[in-house]
Amino acid sequence: MREVRLDPVAVGLVLGFMADRALGDPQRGHPVAGFGQLAVRLETRFHAHNRSRGGLAVGALVATTAGIGLLERPLPTHARAVAATVATWAVLGGRSLGREGEAITSLLGDGDIAGARARIRNLVGRDPSALSADEIARACVESIAENSADAVVAPLFWGAVAGVPGLLGYRAVNTLDAMWGHRNDRYREFGWAAARLDDVANWVPARLAVALNTVLAGPRDSRSVLRTVRRDAPAHPSPNAGPVEASWAAALGVRLGGTNHYDGADEDRGHLGDGPPVTVDDIPRATRHLRRLSTLALVTLVSARLVLRQRPKSSR
Repeated sequence: MREVRLDPVAVGLVLGFMADRALGDPQRGHPVAGFGQLAVRLETRFHAHNRSRGGLAVGALVATTAGIGLLERPLPTHARAVAATVATWAVLGGRSLGREGEAITSLLGDGDIAGARARIRNLVGRDPSALSADEIARACVESIAENSADAVVAPLFWGAVAGVPGLLGYRAVNTLDAMWGHRNDRYREFGWAAARLDDVANWVPARLAVALNTVLAGPRDSRSVLRTVRRDAPAHPSPNAGPVEASWAAALGVRLGGTNHYDGADEDRGHLGDGPPVTVDDIPRATRHLRRLSTLALVTLVSARLVLRQRPKSSR
Protein backbone atom coordinates (compact mmCIF):
# COMPACT_ATOMS: atom_id res chain seq x y z
CA MET A 1 0.00 0.00 0.00
CA ARG A 2 1.51 3.33 -1.10
CA GLU A 3 2.11 5.91 1.64
CA VAL A 4 0.12 9.13 1.22
CA ARG A 5 2.27 12.14 2.09
CA LEU A 6 0.93 15.49 3.22
CA ASP A 7 1.24 18.16 0.54
CA PRO A 8 2.02 21.38 2.45
CA VAL A 9 1.18 23.56 -0.54
CA ALA A 10 -2.28 22.01 -1.01
CA VAL A 11 -2.97 22.40 2.71
CA GLY A 12 -1.75 26.00 2.64
CA LEU A 13 -3.88 26.89 -0.35
CA VAL A 14 -7.01 25.57 1.35
CA LEU A 15 -6.31 27.13 4.77
CA GLY A 16 -5.13 30.43 3.26
CA PHE A 17 -8.27 30.58 1.11
CA MET A 18 -10.39 30.01 4.21
CA ALA A 19 -8.47 32.73 6.08
CA ASP A 20 -9.06 35.19 3.24
CA ARG A 21 -12.74 34.27 3.11
CA ALA A 22 -13.10 34.79 6.88
CA LEU A 23 -10.78 37.75 7.47
CA GLY A 24 -9.98 39.51 4.20
CA ASP A 25 -6.72 41.40 3.85
CA PRO A 26 -4.67 42.25 6.96
CA GLN A 27 -5.56 45.76 8.08
CA ARG A 28 -2.01 46.64 9.14
CA GLY A 29 1.39 45.50 8.03
CA HIS A 30 0.15 44.00 4.76
CA PRO A 31 3.20 42.52 2.99
CA VAL A 32 1.89 43.65 -0.42
CA ALA A 33 1.86 47.24 0.85
CA GLY A 34 5.44 46.79 2.07
CA PHE A 35 6.44 45.46 -1.34
CA GLY A 36 4.78 48.48 -2.94
CA GLN A 37 6.81 50.85 -0.78
CA LEU A 38 10.00 49.05 -1.79
CA ALA A 39 8.99 49.37 -5.45
CA VAL A 40 8.40 53.12 -5.00
CA ARG A 41 11.88 53.58 -3.54
CA LEU A 42 13.46 51.58 -6.35
CA GLU A 43 11.54 53.56 -8.97
CA THR A 44 12.69 56.85 -7.43
CA ARG A 45 16.30 55.87 -7.94
CA PHE A 46 16.00 53.85 -11.13
CA HIS A 47 13.30 55.47 -13.24
CA ALA A 48 14.06 56.46 -16.82
CA HIS A 49 12.07 56.58 -20.05
CA ASN A 50 13.70 53.33 -21.02
CA ARG A 51 12.35 49.78 -21.36
CA SER A 52 15.63 48.21 -20.31
CA ARG A 53 15.69 50.11 -17.02
CA GLY A 54 12.11 49.09 -16.31
CA GLY A 55 12.82 45.49 -17.24
CA LEU A 56 15.79 45.30 -14.88
CA ALA A 57 13.74 46.80 -12.03
CA VAL A 58 10.89 44.35 -12.59
CA GLY A 59 13.24 41.40 -12.92
CA ALA A 60 15.10 42.28 -9.72
CA LEU A 61 11.94 42.73 -7.65
CA VAL A 62 10.15 39.63 -8.95
CA ALA A 63 13.22 37.39 -8.68
CA THR A 64 13.95 38.58 -5.14
CA THR A 65 10.36 38.08 -4.04
CA ALA A 66 10.09 34.60 -5.55
CA GLY A 67 13.49 33.79 -4.06
CA ILE A 68 12.23 34.66 -0.60
CA GLY A 69 9.53 32.07 -1.16
CA LEU A 70 12.21 29.41 -1.63
CA LEU A 71 13.35 29.87 1.97
CA GLU A 72 10.51 27.65 3.16
CA ARG A 73 11.69 24.62 1.15
CA PRO A 74 14.11 23.20 3.80
CA LEU A 75 11.53 23.55 6.60
CA PRO A 76 9.60 20.60 8.08
CA THR A 77 6.34 19.72 6.34
CA HIS A 78 4.05 21.31 8.92
CA ALA A 79 6.09 24.53 8.94
CA ARG A 80 5.90 24.61 5.13
CA ALA A 81 2.12 24.26 5.37
CA VAL A 82 2.01 27.24 7.73
CA ALA A 83 4.18 29.28 5.34
CA ALA A 84 1.94 28.38 2.41
CA THR A 85 -1.14 29.31 4.44
CA VAL A 86 0.22 32.74 5.35
CA ALA A 87 1.42 33.38 1.78
CA THR A 88 -1.95 32.39 0.30
CA TRP A 89 -3.83 34.59 2.74
CA ALA A 90 -1.52 37.52 1.99
CA VAL A 91 -1.83 37.34 -1.81
CA LEU A 92 -5.53 36.51 -2.23
CA GLY A 93 -7.97 39.41 -2.50
CA GLY A 94 -11.34 37.75 -2.94
CA ARG A 95 -12.90 38.73 0.37
CA SER A 96 -11.75 42.33 0.19
CA LEU A 97 -13.04 42.54 -3.37
CA GLY A 98 -16.43 41.28 -2.21
CA ARG A 99 -16.47 43.76 0.66
CA GLU A 100 -15.92 46.65 -1.74
CA GLY A 101 -18.91 45.45 -3.75
CA GLU A 102 -21.02 45.23 -0.60
CA ALA A 103 -19.96 48.71 0.52
CA ILE A 104 -20.80 50.27 -2.86
CA THR A 105 -24.17 48.49 -2.88
CA SER A 106 -24.93 49.96 0.54
CA LEU A 107 -23.91 53.48 -0.49
CA LEU A 108 -25.96 53.38 -3.67
CA GLY A 109 -28.90 51.88 -1.78
CA ASP A 110 -28.78 54.88 0.57
CA GLY A 111 -28.65 57.28 -2.36
CA ASP A 112 -25.11 58.40 -1.48
CA ILE A 113 -23.78 58.87 -5.01
CA ALA A 114 -20.85 61.01 -3.84
CA GLY A 115 -19.79 58.35 -1.36
CA ALA A 116 -20.11 55.62 -4.00
CA ARG A 117 -18.03 57.67 -6.46
CA ALA A 118 -15.31 58.00 -3.84
CA ARG A 119 -15.46 54.32 -2.90
CA ILE A 120 -15.30 53.03 -6.48
CA ARG A 121 -11.82 54.57 -6.73
CA ASN A 122 -10.63 51.61 -4.65
CA LEU A 123 -11.52 49.34 -7.57
CA VAL A 124 -11.08 51.22 -10.85
CA GLY A 125 -8.79 53.75 -12.48
CA ARG A 126 -11.49 55.52 -14.51
CA ASP A 127 -12.71 58.99 -13.57
CA PRO A 128 -15.86 58.48 -11.46
CA SER A 129 -16.73 62.15 -10.92
CA ALA A 130 -19.64 62.16 -13.39
CA LEU A 131 -20.78 58.53 -13.12
CA SER A 132 -24.43 57.78 -12.44
CA ALA A 133 -25.54 55.06 -10.01
CA ASP A 134 -25.83 52.47 -12.77
CA GLU A 135 -22.49 53.51 -14.27
CA ILE A 136 -20.88 53.06 -10.86
CA ALA A 137 -22.53 49.64 -10.70
CA ARG A 138 -21.08 48.75 -14.10
CA ALA A 139 -17.62 49.84 -12.99
CA CYS A 140 -17.98 47.74 -9.84
CA VAL A 141 -19.15 44.59 -11.63
CA GLU A 142 -16.42 44.94 -14.27
CA SER A 143 -13.78 45.28 -11.57
CA ILE A 144 -15.10 42.26 -9.66
CA ALA A 145 -15.06 40.30 -12.91
CA GLU A 146 -11.54 41.29 -13.96
CA ASN A 147 -10.10 40.86 -10.47
CA SER A 148 -11.68 37.45 -10.04
CA ALA A 149 -8.79 36.32 -12.24
CA ASP A 150 -6.09 38.68 -10.94
CA ALA A 151 -6.89 38.42 -7.22
CA VAL A 152 -8.16 34.84 -6.93
CA VAL A 153 -7.73 32.46 -9.86
CA ALA A 154 -4.20 33.52 -10.86
CA PRO A 155 -2.70 33.40 -7.32
CA LEU A 156 -4.26 29.98 -6.73
CA PHE A 157 -3.00 28.79 -10.13
CA TRP A 158 0.58 29.88 -9.52
CA GLY A 159 0.45 28.57 -5.97
CA ALA A 160 -0.69 25.18 -7.24
CA VAL A 161 2.04 25.20 -9.92
CA ALA A 162 5.01 26.57 -7.96
CA GLY A 163 4.07 26.72 -4.27
CA VAL A 164 5.08 29.69 -2.13
CA PRO A 165 7.52 31.11 -4.72
CA GLY A 166 4.68 31.04 -7.25
CA LEU A 167 2.31 32.81 -4.88
CA LEU A 168 4.78 35.56 -3.98
CA GLY A 169 6.24 35.91 -7.47
CA TYR A 170 2.81 36.29 -9.07
CA ARG A 171 1.71 38.90 -6.56
CA ALA A 172 4.90 40.85 -7.23
CA VAL A 173 4.22 40.79 -10.98
CA ASN A 174 0.60 41.86 -10.56
CA THR A 175 1.45 44.63 -8.10
CA LEU A 176 4.13 46.08 -10.37
CA ASP A 177 1.69 46.06 -13.27
CA ALA A 178 -0.81 48.01 -11.14
CA MET A 179 1.90 50.51 -10.20
CA TRP A 180 3.89 50.82 -13.42
CA GLY A 181 1.83 49.31 -16.22
CA HIS A 182 0.15 52.56 -17.27
CA ARG A 183 0.05 54.03 -20.76
CA ASN A 184 1.03 57.55 -19.77
CA ASP A 185 4.19 59.58 -20.34
CA ARG A 186 5.90 58.43 -17.15
CA TYR A 187 5.32 54.70 -17.50
CA ARG A 188 4.86 54.02 -21.22
CA GLU A 189 8.49 52.85 -21.53
CA PHE A 190 9.56 52.20 -17.93
CA GLY A 191 6.42 50.17 -17.20
CA TRP A 192 6.39 48.21 -20.46
CA ALA A 193 8.05 45.12 -18.98
CA ALA A 194 5.72 45.09 -15.97
CA ALA A 195 2.65 45.21 -18.20
CA ARG A 196 3.91 42.53 -20.60
CA LEU A 197 5.02 40.19 -17.80
CA ASP A 198 1.61 40.54 -16.17
CA ASP A 199 -0.04 39.66 -19.50
CA VAL A 200 2.06 36.49 -19.68
CA ALA A 201 1.48 35.52 -16.04
CA ASN A 202 -2.28 35.94 -16.38
CA TRP A 203 -2.78 34.31 -19.78
CA VAL A 204 -3.52 30.79 -18.53
CA PRO A 205 -5.41 31.87 -15.36
CA ALA A 206 -7.68 34.14 -17.43
CA ARG A 207 -8.61 31.24 -19.71
CA LEU A 208 -9.13 29.06 -16.66
CA ALA A 209 -11.53 31.69 -15.27
CA VAL A 210 -13.45 31.52 -18.56
CA ALA A 211 -13.62 27.73 -18.30
CA LEU A 212 -14.87 27.95 -14.72
CA ASN A 213 -17.58 30.38 -15.80
CA THR A 214 -18.74 27.92 -18.45
CA VAL A 215 -19.07 25.27 -15.72
CA LEU A 216 -20.98 27.63 -13.43
CA ALA A 217 -23.27 28.64 -16.28
CA GLY A 218 -24.47 25.03 -16.56
CA PRO A 219 -24.97 22.82 -19.61
CA ARG A 220 -27.71 25.01 -21.06
CA ASP A 221 -25.76 28.29 -21.04
CA SER A 222 -22.15 27.13 -21.33
CA ARG A 223 -22.15 27.55 -25.11
CA SER A 224 -23.44 31.09 -24.71
CA VAL A 225 -20.44 31.91 -22.48
CA LEU A 226 -17.96 30.57 -25.02
CA ARG A 227 -19.74 32.24 -27.92
CA THR A 228 -19.72 35.59 -26.13
CA VAL A 229 -16.03 35.31 -25.34
CA ARG A 230 -15.10 34.47 -28.93
CA ARG A 231 -17.25 37.27 -30.34
CA ASP A 232 -16.76 40.13 -27.87
CA ALA A 233 -13.42 39.69 -26.09
CA PRO A 234 -11.27 40.93 -29.03
CA ALA A 235 -12.86 44.38 -28.74
CA HIS A 236 -11.38 44.80 -25.25
CA PRO A 237 -7.86 46.29 -25.13
CA SER A 238 -6.62 43.70 -22.61
CA PRO A 239 -5.84 40.17 -23.89
CA ASN A 240 -6.80 38.73 -20.50
CA ALA A 241 -9.43 41.03 -19.01
CA GLY A 242 -11.42 40.86 -22.26
CA PRO A 243 -12.13 37.10 -22.15
CA VAL A 244 -12.73 37.15 -18.39
CA GLU A 245 -15.19 40.06 -18.47
CA ALA A 246 -16.96 38.65 -21.52
CA SER A 247 -17.44 35.31 -19.75
CA TRP A 248 -18.80 37.10 -16.69
CA ALA A 249 -21.21 39.13 -18.82
CA ALA A 250 -22.63 35.94 -20.32
CA ALA A 251 -22.71 34.09 -17.00
CA LEU A 252 -24.58 36.96 -15.30
CA GLY A 253 -26.76 37.70 -18.34
CA VAL A 254 -25.76 41.38 -18.49
CA ARG A 255 -23.90 43.71 -20.83
CA LEU A 256 -20.52 45.04 -19.76
CA GLY A 257 -18.04 47.33 -21.47
CA GLY A 258 -18.49 50.66 -23.19
CA THR A 259 -16.58 53.94 -23.09
CA ASN A 260 -14.56 54.82 -19.97
CA HIS A 261 -12.82 58.09 -19.12
CA TYR A 262 -9.16 57.81 -18.06
CA ASP A 263 -6.75 60.68 -17.35
CA GLY A 264 -8.51 63.08 -19.67
CA ALA A 265 -9.04 60.58 -22.50
CA ASP A 266 -11.89 58.29 -23.48
CA GLU A 267 -11.25 54.58 -24.11
CA ASP A 268 -13.75 52.38 -25.93
CA ARG A 269 -13.71 48.88 -24.47
CA GLY A 270 -16.38 47.45 -26.70
CA HIS A 271 -19.59 45.82 -25.54
CA LEU A 272 -19.46 42.44 -23.85
CA GLY A 273 -22.57 40.28 -23.67
CA ASP A 274 -26.13 40.41 -24.96
CA GLY A 275 -28.01 41.16 -21.74
CA PRO A 276 -29.36 44.44 -20.40
CA PRO A 277 -27.00 47.09 -18.99
CA VAL A 278 -25.83 46.60 -15.42
CA THR A 279 -27.89 48.12 -12.62
CA VAL A 280 -27.25 48.48 -8.90
CA ASP A 281 -29.12 45.22 -8.25
CA ASP A 282 -26.48 43.31 -10.22
CA ILE A 283 -23.65 44.04 -7.74
CA PRO A 284 -24.89 41.52 -5.11
CA ARG A 285 -25.29 38.96 -7.90
CA ALA A 286 -21.69 39.59 -8.91
CA THR A 287 -20.35 39.18 -5.36
CA ARG A 288 -22.25 35.89 -4.99
CA HIS A 289 -20.88 34.71 -8.32
CA LEU A 290 -17.38 35.67 -7.19
CA ARG A 291 -17.70 33.39 -4.15
CA ARG A 292 -18.85 30.47 -6.31
CA LEU A 293 -16.12 31.04 -8.88
CA SER A 294 -13.44 31.33 -6.19
CA THR A 295 -14.51 28.11 -4.49
CA LEU A 296 -14.60 26.22 -7.78
CA ALA A 297 -11.13 27.55 -8.66
CA LEU A 298 -9.75 26.34 -5.32
CA VAL A 299 -11.28 22.87 -5.65
CA THR A 300 -10.15 22.53 -9.27
CA LEU A 301 -6.56 23.63 -8.75
CA VAL A 302 -5.92 21.81 -5.48
CA SER A 303 -7.43 18.63 -6.90
CA ALA A 304 -5.30 18.92 -10.04
CA ARG A 305 -2.16 19.43 -7.97
CA LEU A 306 -2.86 16.41 -5.78
CA VAL A 307 -3.69 14.16 -8.73
CA LEU A 308 -0.58 15.16 -10.68
CA ARG A 309 1.73 14.83 -7.69
CA GLN A 310 0.44 11.36 -6.82
CA ARG A 311 0.88 9.93 -10.30
CA PRO A 312 3.61 7.28 -10.22
CA LYS A 313 6.77 8.27 -12.06
CA SER A 314 7.67 6.00 -14.95
CA SER A 315 10.87 4.04 -14.42
CA ARG A 316 13.55 3.92 -17.07
